Amino acid sequence: MAVLAHGIGGAADLPIPLSYALVGAAWALTFSFAILIFAWKQPRLDPRSPGLLLPAGLRAVIDAPRLRDALAALGVVATVVVTAIALFGSPDPARNPAPGVLYIFLWVGVMAASLLLGPVWKILSPARAIHRLIRRSDTGTGPLAYREGWGHWPAAASLFSFVWLELAYPDPGAVAAVTIWFLGYLATTTLGLFLFGSVWAERADPIEVYSSLLGRLIPLGRRDTGEPVLRSPLANLAGTPARAGSVAVAATLLGSTAFDSFSMFPSWRSLLVKAEEHSQLRATGLATLGLLGFIAVVGGAFWLAARATGGLSPAARAKLPNRLAHSLTPIIAGYLIAHYLTFLVEKGQTTIILFADPFDRGWNLAGLADRDTAYLLSTNPALLGTIKVMAVLTGHILGVTAAHDRCLRLLPPAHRLTGQLALMLTMVGFTFAGLYLLFEA
Repeated sequence: MAVLAHGIGGAADLPIPLSYALVGAAWALTFSFAILIFAWKQPRLDPRSPGLLLPAGLRAVIDAPRLRDALAALGVVATVVVTAIALFGSPDPARNPAPGVLYIFLWVGVMAASLLLGPVWKILSPARAIHRLIRRSDTGTGPLAYREGWGHWPAAASLFSFVWLELAYPDPGAVAAVTIWFLGYLATTTLGLFLFGSVWAERADPIEVYSSLLGRLIPLGRRDTGEPVLRSPLANLAGTPARAGSVAVAATLLGSTAFDSFSMFPSWRSLLVKAEEHSQLRATGLATLGLLGFIAVVGGAFWLAARATGGLSPAARAKLPNRLAHSLTPIIAGYLIAHYLTFLVEKGQTTIILFADPFDRGWNLAGLADRDTAYLLSTNPALLGTIKVMAVLTGHILGVTAAHDRCLRLLPPAHRLTGQLALMLTMVGFTFAGLYLLFEA
């Protein structure tokens, strides 16, 4: 099974020429910014707004301890089953569902669920479940103190290890490689929880950090008292903590997605083939440099644009990139949908079918082997292309809105307009480059 064949499509998917889509998206983003400048002159996004309190019955269901315990137990059982399949099933990735579970259901499926339901990995995480079972009372801390300066840097490093495995490792679909990464992730997260408490999961667990970022884009929020309420998703997003490493996390997610599309270009693939003729190590090094380059360009461009303002002290300007990093979350969500939707829907079916015989013993559990993959999106290219463009464009417009509101709070009145221009131009550049890479790959 080619688990990395994301099925992201190409320019032929679009119902209009690519050049029209690029220009139209750039203009739509520019006009959106112009409207915001004139119609949105005071900060409006308040993560502590009271919101609309949910009915008592629904609140009871959402916060029911038994439901959360059942979901946590499901996460542990699923982890044990998949780990057993990875260790004792077929070493052939075309017959073992473990690689698909990691790349499709964990990396994409959990994040898609977070966009619909909130930060689901906080509940499903097997490491958290084990920690809660052993440490009945968790105050959020552990025997060791998690330093404030670490922020999200451990999560950024772990995210890079995953995207490196997916995009630069010579055989990313290998069952052994996938198993080693996942077991390493489980061991690191579990150890971190016992050493530092749940603060480790909140700040250093790459899957939970990613899930929690996207989970802020749903209308469900909480008051300071913990009560669940309905609130504007952008208001929830405004409550994202500005921690060290926030830009690195966003840049890793965006840059790796861009590099994934770029890696499909014939010129890049030809360059890798030539490198492989000398040695596999050289090809891996080239892919690693390419991946790092894309992440550095995304992170560097945003860092410079966020700091490009006057009227603030050097210390205050240095804090701007992390304080504005939350505005990249809707863009990340847009590219998640545009880049991985086909992968999740169609390759996800293929992975489920492999569970018919997970240990390669000739089984046909639940009759899954008799099923065929339904190519629901690939057979409707115009619809797929429209969904991709709308996902990317919506993500960028929401990102510009979130950045504009935050700038109104952070920048002095005389620099509120000029201080946003560099950031706006950078986001237009991200839109143009992202759509080009997505459809020309």
